[in-house]
Amino acid sequence: MLARRELSEAQVRQRLVRRGHPPDDVDETIARLREERAIDDTRVAESIARTQTSLKKRGKLRVRQQIESAGITGATAKRAVDDVFAGIDDAALLEASLLKRLHGRERIADDRELQRLYRYLVGQGFDPDRVLAILRKRS
Repeated sequence: MLARRELSEAQVRQRLVRRGHPPDDVDETIARLREERAIDDTRVAESIARTQTSLKKRGKLRVRQQIESAGITGATAKRAVDDVFAGIDDAALLEASLLKRLHGRERIADDRELQRLYRYLVGQGFDPDRVLAILRKRS
């Protein structure tokens, strides 16, 4: 399981239980993997944060949600998001996400498209006020 990609402790536990392994064996396995550093929630959280920002161009809120959905605690998720976003310009990330959605166009066609883009960008985890400001600049 771990050969393909990084998995959180909760994800490994869930997959082992789903495959029918007894709870005691699962606990033993998780403890051994943690001791060998084969699973590390902090490392997984940082990996998810980097992927979500660099490839998918998502904002802080959505990135944190993705990390927490992997079964990682809120404190670890917040720390990973803060670390990754320390080296990223939020405005540039928002701009990149908007350009990706506009498919190379510079202007927003009409109010309907503006509303659709607003919902999309807020759903991607960007601050609603910043989204509105950048969309008004483009329309």
